[in-house]
Formats: sequence, structure tokens, C-alpha cells
Amino acid sequence: MRSIVRRGARQDVRVFEILLPFVAACTLIALAPGPSTVLIIRNSLRGRRLGMLAVLGNETGVFVWGVVAACGLTALLAASEVAYDVMRYTGAAVLLVFGVQALRAARRGDGEGDADRFAGDATVASGWRAYRTGVLVNLANPKAGIFAMSFLPQFVPSGAPQLPAMIALAAFWAVFEIGFYSTYVWGVGRLRKVLSRAGVRRRLEQVSGGVLLALGIRLALDG
Repeated sequence: MRSIVRRGARQDVRVFEILLPFVAACTLIALAPGPSTVLIIRNSLRGRRLGMLAVLGNETGVFVWGVVAACGLTALLAASEVAYDVMRYTGAAVLLVFGVQALRAARRGDGEGDADRFAGDATVASGWRAYRTGVLVNLANPKAGIFAMSFLPQFVPSGAPQLPAMIALAAFWAVFEIGFYSTYVWGVGRLRKVLSRAGVRRRLEQVSGGVLLALGIRLALDG
């Protein structure tokens, strides 16, 4: 009985020793600005519900890439120059489209823009589109998949089955980022009265559009 208790205690310590650096790494990853962060903030300006749906869409992409990495399929993406380039140019095109839409919305000053027209004017359609945008932006970036392939295995406990362990880590990663990015949604919501002013809103659309265009161009040129 004592040996079982000791073994269980050792396993708990081992899990803690793995999760602590994993949480720290996930925090650093989440803090790094990227297209998903821009889109989450942009959707949050239209309401917390749309912001959270964009977060859920992004984290769906994170989990899918984690599962794909666990199955070893991202190794094919890393090994195939053609497949990587197709994904890279697709992702760049997606970012460029959203960047242009943001700039057009800023020019019109209507606060909604073509992204929402493309999504549909109905509340349900807009929510679905916010979620789908989050998924699309994440999955269209081949770097995210290759990063997951190199990132997750580092935290698989020695002797543990790799597939279920990596899937569990991917799920934890996604859930952690949902909590992390919800603070962005909450913060934008708190400042919404200020950020929703016409001049401020136009400037934010211009900044977000410019950032998305720059990221799209960088992805397209990054061989």
C-alpha cells in the first residue's frame, strides 16, 4: 500500500514538473503578437460574444494542429516543399484579404466592414463567421503546424505513449489560451466606449489592417 502511495506521489510530482514549464511556455507563446491576436481584438470591438467566438475558433485550430502533429502528419508538411508553399500562400492570401477588408472598413468608417458583410448581417451568421475566421487564420498558417510538431514532444513524459500524451497537451494548450485570450476580450469590452468612437475605431481598423497586410506579405515571402 505504501509503495502504491509513493508511486502515486512521484507521478503527481512528475506531472507538476512537466506542466509548470509547459504553462510558462504557453504563456510566452500567447504573449507573442500575431494575426490571431489582431483578429481577436478586432472581433472584440464588435462585442464580447464575437471576441470569444474568435478565440474559440483560434483554439480549435491550435488543437487540430496539435492532433495533426501527434499523428505525425505535420512531418509531411515540413518535408514537402510543395505542400508547405501551398499552405504558405493560402495563409498569406487569407491575411491579405482580411487586411484589405479592415482598411476598407476604416475608409468607410462604418465600423463593420466587408469582413462582417462577408459573414452576413444576422447575429448568428456573424458569430459563426467570427468563429470560422479564427479557425481559418490559424489553420492556414503552416508555421503553426510545424511549430506544434517541434513544441509538444518536448513535454511528453519519458515512457508515456506519445499520441495520447500529445493530444492531451494540445487540449491543455488550447484551454489555457482560451483563458488567456479571454482577458483580451474582457479588456477590450471594458474600453469599448472609448474604442468605439468613430475616430478611434477608424484608427484601430487602419492599424489592424496594416498589421494583417504586413503579416500576410511576410508569410508569402518567408520561404
